[in-house]
Amino acid sequence: MAKDKETREERKARRRERRRAEQALPIVQAQALPAVPVRLDPAVVLGDIDAWNLRAEGGWLRFDARLEDGARAYLRPLAGGDAIADAPGPLLAVLGIGGPRRAGFNAGPARFRFNVLAPADDIGGVGLEGTALAEPASGLQHLRHRSREALLADTLLGWRHAARRGLPLFFVRAETDTSAGIEALGNGAAFGNFCTALDSLCAAAGTLGRPAQVLAMGLDFGLEDVVTADAGALAAGIRALMARITQEMRQRDLPPPVFLAVAEAGTARISDHPAIRAMQELAWCPGPHRLIVTAPSYMAAQDRFGRPTEAGRQLLAEMDAHALAACAEGEGWRCPLPVLAEYSGRQIRVLFDAQQDLVIDPRDPFHAGAAAGFRIIGTGPESRIRSVKVAADDPRSLILTCDRAPEGPAPRLLHACALEAAAGDAGPINRSAIRDTWQAAGSDGADLHRWALPADLPLHPGPAGKAAAPEGQKR
Repeated sequence: MAKDKETREERKARRRERRRAEQALPIVQAQALPAVPVRLDPAVVLGDIDAWNLRAEGGWLRFDARLEDGARAYLRPLAGGDAIADAPGPLLAVLGIGGPRRAGFNAGPARFRFNVLAPADDIGGVGLEGTALAEPASGLQHLRHRSREALLADTLLGWRHAARRGLPLFFVRAETDTSAGIEALGNGAAFGNFCTALDSLCAAAGTLGRPAQVLAMGLDFGLEDVVTADAGALAAGIRALMARITQEMRQRDLPPPVFLAVAEAGTARISDHPAIRAMQELAWCPGPHRLIVTAPSYMAAQDRFGRPTEAGRQLLAEMDAHALAACAEGEGWRCPLPVLAEYSGRQIRVLFDAQQDLVIDPRDPFHAGAAAGFRIIGTGPESRIRSVKVAADDPRSLILTCDRAPEGPAPRLLHACALEAAAGDAGPINRSAIRDTWQAAGSDGADLHRWALPADLPLHPGPAGKAAAPEGQKR
């Protein structure tokens, strides 16, 4: 009997084994079940914002939120950083290169601050200005200030927002330095940092899982050149710079960009410079590149250093945007450019390369005077322009009437170039009253116009009738 009965110790041991088995069972069952998604609390992960539908996908946090007017989808890197718009399409870049004048910016962040972004290198929309070399960055961050590139992106997004169209992401960066010549600019710190910006663009697009595209490339180097004395050499140097930029983009599988430039017209202290005539040549013969001369610089307000004011930068950015949009729609963009001047007696006929009919603005907003921005030189005895009118037989030509025939050893007709300073006028010395019929509403409520570009033309004796088209490559 004693052998058939369990001892107290054996019963305790059996109960211990049973409890261990019961405790082990839920563990085995839990391991067999599929993993349950972890709920992410927006308040814990994102902070006290109006956000919902938070989930982690890849290296990103995706969520919906009301960070601006209306609810939108956003992204934020899992590793931390700024939230950006979960936007459609490729990552679009608006880039710029030039001298110190390009480094200007307007105070405050972009209007579309989740869509207009800079590389996540804590530098911002304006680069290091030649003081150091940047490092590539794969992230994106908000802007503290609005460069010319950011103003252009904001303008395009504003139009799309008003039309209820998609709002893409923009990558913006301007690279500048203090190069004294166009050749030095293409081999200096600004160009090196521009190449780094391209690397950052491609890396950021790869992180987002979408293609990169350079929408526009701004060129802003003119009066800064103090070593290239010849306008033709400066124009050739700008073409060479465009070729190098295009090559760098092709090496990164980026298509050639649209180049944007403003026609140099000097300042309140500088009325003549090779850059003025270089831009005249490039406007007429840009070479194999897609170069758009969007506006003359005299139309934008300048500070005492000859740099655009905040209002001037905004205006030029809007002109850049209109030029880009017109070209994207197949309309093209050509500011009126004088290309041929012939005289007969006291009259001069000036033929323009113009997209629309010419207008002599009766308001004369830049105070060009009765000569509308024209001047005659090289005639021996001075020949002054008394009146300017649109030709009756050709709305894209002007008739200038002088006080005497413009004859002399080397007569030339200047337009918004090498003019004489007006007493008591603080604006740019070179200006014009000539534009075409294009106009659009500006963000400040004033009308934008396409004003005529500076030019320096030889004066030839010719017929009183319609002038022949000039020789040479035409755009």
